[in-house]
Parts: sequence; structure tokens; C-alpha cells
Amino acid sequence: MIENFVTNNGMIISGAILLIAYIIIATEKIQKSVIALVGAGLTLLLGLLPFHSYYDEKAGVYVKSVFEYISFDVIFLLVGMMILVEVASRSGVFKWMALQLLKSTKGHPKLVLFTLAAFTAVASAFLDNVTTVVLMMPVTFVIAKELDIDPIPFLISEVLASNIGGTATLIGDPPNIIIGTKAGLSFTDFLYELTDIVTLIFLVSISVLIFMFRKSLVSTPEKMAQIANIDNSKTITDKNLMIRSMIVVFLVILGFITHDITGIPAYAFALSGAAILLIFEKPKEIYENVEWMTIFFFVGLFIIIGGFEANGGISFLADKLIELTQGSLAAATMLILWGSGILSGVVDNIPYTATMAPLIAEVQHTLPYLGNAHHHHPLWWALSLGACLGGNLTIIGAAANVIVSETAASKNHPISFMRFMKYGALITFISLTLSSIYLYFRYLH
Repeated sequence: MIENFVTNNGMIISGAILLIAYIIIATEKIQKSVIALVGAGLTLLLGLLPFHSYYDEKAGVYVKSVFEYISFDVIFLLVGMMILVEVASRSGVFKWMALQLLKSTKGHPKLVLFTLAAFTAVASAFLDNVTTVVLMMPVTFVIAKELDIDPIPFLISEVLASNIGGTATLIGDPPNIIIGTKAGLSFTDFLYELTDIVTLIFLVSISVLIFMFRKSLVSTPEKMAQIANIDNSKTITDKNLMIRSMIVVFLVILGFITHDITGIPAYAFALSGAAILLIFEKPKEIYENVEWMTIFFFVGLFIIIGGFEANGGISFLADKLIELTQGSLAAATMLILWGSGILSGVVDNIPYTATMAPLIAEVQHTLPYLGNAHHHHPLWWALSLGACLGGNLTIIGAAANVIVSETAASKNHPISFMRFMKYGALITFISLTLSSIYLYFRYLH
């Protein structure tokens, strides 16, 4: 009886599990990886996903098993990059790079803010945002103290820059990893399609922030001289580790770039690079610092969304999206861009993107794009830009935002929800407006 009820109402039940998981994740009352695993467990126990794949002769379709809904390429890429970054950061190389750039500013506060933001944006394109801001915060507090000015303008600019910079590459932000996997987009596809617009968004956004913070960015010549002469000679704590890790990171990124030629997936390069570095390390120490909660969150989430997709939920939403936009590609693109941007500022952009990716995979066949062979369907780029840039809207919009605000509060420099939103909302609006113009003239005009 229960089995028949679940079979007949699979879409409603799986949709309810997904919605309830979203709501609890948004409240942050329970750790999100636990919610994802509870939802995954319910999905499996209720039989919303089959344990084994089979061919349904009656329906004439192949039915995927639960394991085929878990994107292991996303999981492996995340694990590989987390290990790479953890090992490399132990040498002090990222802090050394940041301080070298700062020395070149001669301590001018506005130039310091731009430099810190630029370094954060570039680093976030290749490291995850959380790692980048964690590396930058100690440097930022030291600089603010030396200049005798408020560190909050620097911290807010860095976190906004991290979300902008992370948008530019396949590995810069988890939503892009999900999109790249589902759409079959390579590292070079993201560089080719998004680098120009992300660079423009960064330059405009930082210019606006420097203007808004201008009254706080003032220091004395003596304080500025201290920054210009800062000692960076002891920042590298392990030279051999630095050389080794930088060579491996370079080769891994080269592997990403040459994916179109070699046909080797990005996760294979990331895992191989991580394995090579682990040979020279104490693996247990490195494994302890991998964000396993994020990995389990992904696994649970893929199962929950897989249950919704297998029971027709994604197809239903795709039909509604087409109906709402009346089959217009331009309307669908703008709706996904702005909808993603606003929602990603309120809910976690990872589950949102994981839900939207199969939806767009379904919709793109109904809204065909007749662009040239070098371009990919604009709906994917609308999702990427919206989901990643929307993280700047509120202080809970991205994990990096939360970590910076919590650390700042512990240092007696609290950043309130409304103070962050004063800058974040404006930067998000600028980012989405520029993205709209870009998408229209590149793909829809």
C-alpha cells in the first residue's frame, strides 16, 4: 500500500523532501550536510530512486540507479582541489604573493584596497573562495593595523571580489563545477566565455567601492611607509614545499586548459596532482583539513535532487518555465540570470544550482540556441553568472561571506547584516545589469 502511494505521488513526495531540506538549510539551525544526508536517506528508504539500474521494457526506457545521479566527477574535482590548496598553503606561498603585491602599493590605502581585492579575485578563480578569504584575512588585519584604519572596507571588498573572481573559471566556485559537469563545459570554455565580463564587473565594482569607502581610506605618510617596507623574507616557511606545490598546481591548471585536446577530465588532473603532493606529506594531517562536510553535503544533495528528477519533477518545472517565458530564449535567459542572482543571495547557491542544472539541460532542447559553434547555450552562462554573483547580495549569500563576518566579529570589528547588504546589494545589481547587457549582445541580439 505504502509502495503504491509513493509510486503514484513520487513527484510530490520528492519535491517536498527537496523543499523542506532547502528551508532547513536556509535557517542554518542544523548543519547542512546532515540535512542533505537525512533527505538522501529518506529518498532511498521510500524507494524514490532505484538501487540498481535496469531497462524498463514496458516504458521502453533505461532507468538509472542512485549512483548515476551522484556526480562523482564533481566530488573528485572538489576533493583533489581541496588537497592541492591545503598542501600548497602550508608553504606560505599565497601569503607571500599577497605581501609582495602590497609592497608595490607603497601603502596608499586606496591602492591597497584595490590590490587586496584584485589578488583575492584572481586567487578565487583558481582556489575556492573560502580558502582565499581565510588566507587573506590575517594579512588584511595586519595592514589595517599598520595603516591605523578600519579593516572593514578591505574585508567587504575582498569578500565581494572573491565571489566575482570565482565566477570566471570552472573551479572558482562550486556552482560552476556543477554546471560544467552537467553541460559538458571545459575549463577553457569558462575562461573564453566569462573572463571578459567578470573582469569588467570586477573593475566597475571595485571602483564603486573605493568611492563609497573613500573617507575611511586615509592614512599618514609614516604609516604608509611601514607597509612599503614590510619584511616578507620569512613568509615562506618551507621553500621545497613551495617549489613542489607550485609546479604541481601549474601542471594541474595546464591539464585543465588542455582538456579539449587530451580529452582527460578535470577531476583526473586534480586527483593526480593531489596524490603526487601527498607522497611527500603526512596524509592524515592533510585529510583532516579537507572539508568533508561539504563533500557529504554534495553527495546527499545529488541523491535528493536525483529523486526529484527521476519522478518527473525537473520535467514539470521545465514545462512551467517554458510556459512562463512563452518559449522566448531572451526572456528565459534573463529570468534565470536575475532569479538566480536574487535567490542565491538568500539560499545556498550550491543546492540551487544543483536543482537548476538538470532543469536547464531539459529546457535548452526546447529553446534551441542558433549561435556559432564556439558559443554554448546562454542559459548555462545565465545560471553561472546569476548563482555565483548573487552570493554578494547578503552576508549569508556565500560561505566566504559568513566566514569573514564571523572572523571580523571575533576581532571586535563586527559587520552587521544591513551594513554588508548596503554594499553587497549595489554590487550585485551592478553585476547582474552588466551580465544582462553582455548576455544580450553576445548571444541574444
